[in-house]
Amino acid sequence: MLDSGGVGALPDAGLYGDQASANTLGNTARRVGGIALPNFARLGLGNLTPMEGVLPAASPAAYVARLAETSKGKDTITGHWEMAGIHTEVPFPTYPDGFPEEIVREFTAICGLAPLGNVPASGTEIIERLGPEHVATGRPILYTSADSVFQVAAHEDVVPLETLYSWCSRAREMLLPPNAVNRVIARPFLGKPGSFGRTPNRRDYAIAPPVNLLDRLAERDIPVHAVGKICDIFSGRGVSTSVRVVDNEDAMGRTLDILRDLEFGFLFVNLNDFDTKFGHRRDVRGYAAALERLDRRIPELEAALRPGDLAIFSADHGCDPTAPGTDHTREYVPYIEVGERRGEGGIVAGLDLVGRRVSETLFPGAPAA
Repeated sequence: MLDSGGVGALPDAGLYGDQASANTLGNTARRVGGIALPNFARLGLGNLTPMEGVLPAASPAAYVARLAETSKGKDTITGHWEMAGIHTEVPFPTYPDGFPEEIVREFTAICGLAPLGNVPASGTEIIERLGPEHVATGRPILYTSADSVFQVAAHEDVVPLETLYSWCSRAREMLLPPNAVNRVIARPFLGKPGSFGRTPNRRDYAIAPPVNLLDRLAERDIPVHAVGKICDIFSGRGVSTSVRVVDNEDAMGRTLDILRDLEFGFLFVNLNDFDTKFGHRRDVRGYAAALERLDRRIPELEAALRPGDLAIFSADHGCDPTAPGTDHTREYVPYIEVGERRGEGGIVAGLDLVGRRVSETLFPGAPAA
């Protein structure tokens, strides 16, 4: 999953505060004056949206389509869950004015200190702004975004990681309906005022999902190997093994290592840098460079596939780095299926095409969820 790799605004984007011009991959390529993705171009990415430097393929080497999310939302949980067969009809709660007083009071009781912040904010911005006071007082930094998230930032030298994780785990238990946000996120950082930086020790505490594809795989003793934050997104349900990663390069290395030894099963990978490091930070050049680095790994992935294997590139939502603000964008997502099928599928309703194809490949005829 190219976390945030959208390919054009959905018709209802305006209902989510997004512009009709939102297009994460297309606008990134345009803004940098062209992007070199020869392997993605060969597979057919250029057939899904105009991308400067990525020409449409006359005969795509993969089966390609644009997927239209049918769930209500534009966040990580909603997108990944829909891939696994979960349709979210009621959006998760969001807090454009910060969390209500009773929630802050309960979280204060958990930490023993009143949190700083309690506002929607960019993670890097709020750490720079409130980091010095946090270091001086030990008070955690609490913030949210346009997504349904309860985020807690703390300096690793001030609040030990296990303490931060405990706070977030208890916050997850505390946040009951109607305040059942879809993720509580621990956001540790290091450094000094003026040069704070988030570390790879992030942890996500997601709300437990309904029965889904991963449960069906587990029922059939089909192993699911998670790379990146997949395990957190599904609360560990149905996951056989999980590895945490430092960045996209680490994720691809781990993926190839697992794939080479994997005889049978499902390998579910999230490439989070696109979203966290580049989309939210509106770093267009960083986003383009990350796409080019991933493109160079595609031949390795293809070489590791065996007859009958299926590899799918898709995304969970958009996060157009050229759009106003720092939030996700409501977009179509790419579907690139590397296997025996070829051609173009147009627009397909539902990200659950991903789960359906996984099911059809691993146990033909059985439902995805």
